[in-house]
Amino acid sequence: MVRLRKRALLPARLRRAVRGWFDSRYISRADHRQDIKDALWEVQTLAREVTALRAEVDRLGARVDRTGPEQAQVRRWDDADRLARETAVALDQVLQNEVLLWQAVDGLRPDGPAPGTPPGNGLAAGASPGGASTTLERSPGSAA
Repeated sequence: MVRLRKRALLPARLRRAVRGWFDSRYISRADHRQDIKDALWEVQTLAREVTALRAEVDRLGARVDRTGPEQAQVRRWDDADRLARETAVALDQVLQNEVLLWQAVDGLRPDGPAPGTPPGNGLAAGASPGGASTTLERSPGSAA
């Protein structure tokens, strides 16, 4: 293919400026080829690493499938789960009893409940604050 190129007389300073602008915006073909070779080499290296990692995952997966958890370990996990649930229930009861205690303290003040205390301070309907017949509201599961 024949390239047609028109030549025009340009001042050397303008020609250098235009070439500098093009050189700063574009890379040469040799640099571009080298970048492509480097990228291809990197892709091939990563492909080999992925293949090696996949083989190792398969090997470890086969090893795990053969063994499985021991019975003693399963019992320990079950015990830990049971203890965690029992602890949560017991802590919930302790917190409910603490709320009841503070409701009783607020109800026994001589001047009545503290200002800013929300309604439902633990007193039964019709009971007087500070009275001897104070009964507290109990939530389900609280200690008797």
